[in-house]
Amino acid sequence: MLKILKYSFYDLSRSRWSYVYFFFYLLLGVVLLFLNNDLSNAVITLMNVIIILVPLISTIFGVMYFYNSREFTELLLALPVSRNSIFLGQYFGLAISLSTSLILGLGLPFIAYGVLQSGAIWDFASLLISGVFLSLIFTALALNIALSNENKIKGFGLAILLWLFMAIVYDGLFLVALVYFQDYPLDKFSLITIMLNPIDLSRILILLKLDISALLGYTGAVFKDFFGTALGTIISFSVLICWVILPVWRIKYISEKKDF
Repeated sequence: MLKILKYSFYDLSRSRWSYVYFFFYLLLGVVLLFLNNDLSNAVITLMNVIIILVPLISTIFGVMYFYNSREFTELLLALPVSRNSIFLGQYFGLAISLSTSLILGLGLPFIAYGVLQSGAIWDFASLLISGVFLSLIFTALALNIALSNENKIKGFGLAILLWLFMAIVYDGLFLVALVYFQDYPLDKFSLITIMLNPIDLSRILILLKLDISALLGYTGAVFKDFFGTALGTIISFSVLICWVILPVWRIKYISEKKDF
């Protein structure tokens, strides 16, 4: 698996899309730091971009990479190499490549600006950690979609629908449920609903780290009472890890059963 991981990583490192992804975040970081004198304000603006853009890019890039490398994958399947090594190696190579572009693209301008010596270092670190988790999660979900659908158009369509639902529709349904059942205690319901969506969970963790949960009103107080504690933080990151493990396990399961 390590050999395939290294090949996938080096192959993606030479891809022009990886350079575009890297330079986009590099330019974004430079522009935001130029426009904002406060690092915390720049982190808040970056959060709004990363929470939406990272899942979208990871999903589309994951589906596109699998379909474009299908012939090479079929060649590897003809060799005495286990299927788990092939698909897990491709997944980790892709996920690590996207995460590296994100970390370097945003890390270089912020480090040059002096984030390591400022009080915003932990806010920025939580932002990068959330971005890496979202990259790992949505890359795995994308490969699940590609492995389950032979048709490229259908695969791309499902990938867009997945991102659209998780990033936009889910929040709308959540708000409708809060308004409709406002006469009932919704504390536990809100916490469970947030955990069922990695995008919302990452957003809440970053907002609490920035200490602006008061903007969320009563719901923000509920989130702070739970996610702001050590136990809540451990549970939150455990949920994010489960969001990575379960799709990766399904990649392993599908690859063993699928007839190529």
